[in-house]
Amino acid sequence: MDLFRAIYSSRPFGFDDGILSGILMDARRANTRDGITGALICRADIYLQWLEGPEDQVRKALERIARDDRHLEVTVHVAERVSKRVFGEWAMLHDPAATWIWSQKEVSDGAVERATPEEVTAFFMQLGDGNQST
Repeated sequence: MDLFRAIYSSRPFGFDDGILSGILMDARRANTRDGITGALICRADIYLQWLEGPEDQVRKALERIARDDRHLEVTVHVAERVSKRVFGEWAMLHDPAATWIWSQKEVSDGAVERATPEEVTAFFMQLGDGNQST
């Protein structure tokens, strides 16, 4: 199967535990149905999400997210074909991203807009260590 990876960021709208739980529940249900795996790094000022699976399904997921009013300023940082999954065991791994990605000040100062594909990929590769799957 041809695998496709996309990494996007967005700014949360109305972030709280209830909204986050709803996003995770929706993502896990849709991703299981569509053969997508991935991870979500989030906190009050940023969502950073890795999606991997069949290209058409990943692109449809990105379209749904862009229409979702819980996400503002959706920006795709990586969109590429890949040979294997990094988060194959996770319909959607959730990580609260407390300290090891950009600080809130860095996010407000434009770090997301300046991020390179390699930088956002590296965040997830750190998260993916120990979660390797083919």
